[in-house]
Amino acid sequence: MTSLTTAPAETLIDSSTKFQPERQINQIFRWLTIALAVCVGLVLLWITYSLLLIALPAIRTFGLGFLTNSTWNPVEEIYGVFPQIYGTILSSFLALLFAVPLGVGVAVFLTENFLPPKILTPIAFIMELLAAIPSVVYGLWGIFVFLPAIRPILQGINRAFGWIPFFSTTPGGRHLFGASLVLAIMILPTIVAISRDTMSSLPPQLRQGSYGLGATRWETITRVLVPAGLSGIIGSVMLALGRALGETMALAMLVGNANNANISWFSPASTIASLIANQFGEASGLQKSSLFYGALILMVLTLLVNILAQMVVSRFQQVE
Repeated sequence: MTSLTTAPAETLIDSSTKFQPERQINQIFRWLTIALAVCVGLVLLWITYSLLLIALPAIRTFGLGFLTNSTWNPVEEIYGVFPQIYGTILSSFLALLFAVPLGVGVAVFLTENFLPPKILTPIAFIMELLAAIPSVVYGLWGIFVFLPAIRPILQGINRAFGWIPFFSTTPGGRHLFGASLVLAIMILPTIVAISRDTMSSLPPQLRQGSYGLGATRWETITRVLVPAGLSGIIGSVMLALGRALGETMALAMLVGNANNANISWFSPASTIASLIANQFGEASGLQKSSLFYGALILMVLTLLVNILAQMVVSRFQQVE
């Protein structure tokens, strides 16, 4: 009887002793992840504080008028970044206008087995390889190859549709539209990769159920699969938008760096990142502070995009 009554107790002691190291590891992992998350937040606050500290003289001098002023004059020390804000937002919008349909289409093409895997695999590899090309290489390719190649097409659009304000300027060597097209190529791998992973992770029952109800492949893709993966697709678009807003070298080489906010897409323009890249090397005093003020504005824009993306994705996930 004694052995029968003590055996279960010994078994409980052994099992609790057995799970103690696992619990300790889980606690260590939990506290480690919390510490890393706090460190990321502290780094973000540190960067924001550093930018704000250096930008403070420009903030005190120009205030919110810095956002609406179009003058950038280092001689008279009058600075404003309205043309750069306009160029940053417009170039990102045009890039998304071309990259989103193409990126989602490529993602659907790669996941729905339109071709054998031996053909789709190299295509997927090439799309991922586009993300590894440095932006300065895109800039050089855009200047010497891409912009000269599309110039006759843009000139034809200008001759045919020049009465439309967006196409009213005769395209020259560098302009906002050409820079936006190159930017669309740069953000395309981000949209393709995330959208492809989203489409691949959808349960196969969705396809089977749709085909079972008599839907065609096109109806299954447009009415079932794409709506089901919409949260991931929107997340990829917002992530690509964040990349487009902060792109520096390629736009500095292609956009023309003109301090104006022309409604025509074929005219030279400027962005916040290209302004910083072009003038930071010889800036000092209030000009340097103004550049940091512009960097702070760009950081706020990117942060707002990320917050909006999180809100939109969370809402679509709740709907799903």
